Amino acid sequence: MSERRRALITGASRGIGAAIARTLARDGFDIVINCKANVVRAEEVATEVRALGREAVVAPFDVTDAASTSRAVEALLEGGIHVLVNNAGVTRDAPFPTTTETAWNDVLDTTLGGFYNVTRPLVMPMVQRRWGRIINVSSISGVIGNRGQVGYSAAKAGLIGATKALALEVAKRHVTVNAIAPGLIDTEMLEGAPVDEILKHIPMRRVGQADEVAELVAFLASDRAAYITGQVIAISGGL
Repeated sequence: MSERRRALITGASRGIGAAIARTLARDGFDIVINCKANVVRAEEVATEVRALGREAVVAPFDVTDAASTSRAVEALLEGGIHVLVNNAGVTRDAPFPTTTETAWNDVLDTTLGGFYNVTRPLVMPMVQRRWGRIINVSSISGVIGNRGQVGYSAAKAGLIGATKALALEVAKRHVTVNAIAPGLIDTEMLEGAPVDEILKHIPMRRVGQADEVAELVAFLASDRAAYITGQVIAISGGL
């Protein structure tokens, strides 16, 4: 990596996002750690990044709030954003007939609204620089669906569609856009999930680790992945 590059990871105070922050820092990126509210956890991740010899900034903003996101991203552009990882997401699992309008909107606003609010102002600077990486964290639920996750599956499938379309728009300018689709990953989001039952359907018979997901993101963010765009890569143990 000849120039100093900086990565913005949304929802990076814990779980997969935090693992991505640490792994990209290991690979030489300065890191912007976004969180909605848990600044204490985000600062802990920033400390880990700095221990790896990279610069770290905590950027607390709600990706569903267009105005505050716009202000935050505009300020971050002064230092440049070369890699964007759209990781922020929420689940509101329930059988579809009992899914409330609020729950439905929470999930779509975070995943799809967040994608729009954060990504749109960053695209043209990447195009003008003629280098950029946009990596969208979808889900295996967005590929194959999942009971009790109609809203979540819809949002994550929509993110896949956005990935494929945006990839076509910016490919000539050496900006790649890809999605990853994690399966069952060992994070706090697993709390309350019927893990033993789900494992029966995973050929590898284990859950994945956040660091394994982060390694895939790190590859897609690197120069080694320059000819990969518009793809959806599952990391699900064969599910």
